[in-house]
Amino acid sequence: MSESGRLVVCPTPIGNLEDITLRVLSSLREADVVACEDTRRTRVLLDRYGVSAKLVSYHEHNERSRSGELVERMRAGEVVALVSDAGMPLVSDPGFLLVQGCVAAGLAVEVLPGPSAALAALVASALPADRWRFAGFLPRKASDLRAAFGSEDTLVAFESPKRVGASLAVLAEMDPERPVAVCRELTKLHEEVVRGSAATVAARYAEDDPRGEVVLVIGGAAPGAVGAPAEAVDAVRRLVEAGAKPRAAATIVAGLVPGARANELYAALTEG
Repeated sequence: MSESGRLVVCPTPIGNLEDITLRVLSSLREADVVACEDTRRTRVLLDRYGVSAKLVSYHEHNERSRSGELVERMRAGEVVALVSDAGMPLVSDPGFLLVQGCVAAGLAVEVLPGPSAALAALVASALPADRWRFAGFLPRKASDLRAAFGSEDTLVAFESPKRVGASLAVLAEMDPERPVAVCRELTKLHEEVVRGSAATVAARYAEDDPRGEVVLVIGGAAPGAVGAPAEAVDAVRRLVEAGAKPRAAATIVAGLVPGARANELYAALTEG
């Protein structure tokens, strides 16, 4: 096995093609093969900078089988560059299995710095960045949303533009004054950052969905104001499934879990 075989993780622009780094371009030129989500989309980027590279598809539907193939190529001495359609691979994008496979095989993994929608939104939000949590895409169930919004850290999450209004409505019901930033089309021509309270921003998007790709940044919950813990809601649900009445189950669990409130547990159960 050649010691030169390795994986290079290459972040790509999240909108503006000029945000690609010189190191990424150099790595893409030198790679034996570039693994990418959409070969057509990646080809547009490479053509922009005159990069001639062999492309192979690597997406959520073939990730498992393709990872094994690419690991074998690297074991034979090849250099594989990994890109996603936009931003840093593995961050809500394919690539985890490939990195895992490389580590298990003793292959080097080089990660290059570059564009990230989550980080760009966090900074643009003007919300605290000393302690923050990335949640990927927000859950759809109201009970799971409440649990996510209960974090005392700044929360960064991706959201479908069609669900921004509904998700913020749940937050506004919990804490109408919670600071929120809706970051839309970052780095693109129509980039927009809407900042305000949960109630104000939820009202703005109650009828009109934002367009384009959206990142939500939500200020942390005040200490002691955290909503029903997810594990407590799950405990109530299991008691109900075993035959207990919902309100009685919520009261019992609230007495056992510190910080849990019976009304919040009951509401999370019935709304979820």
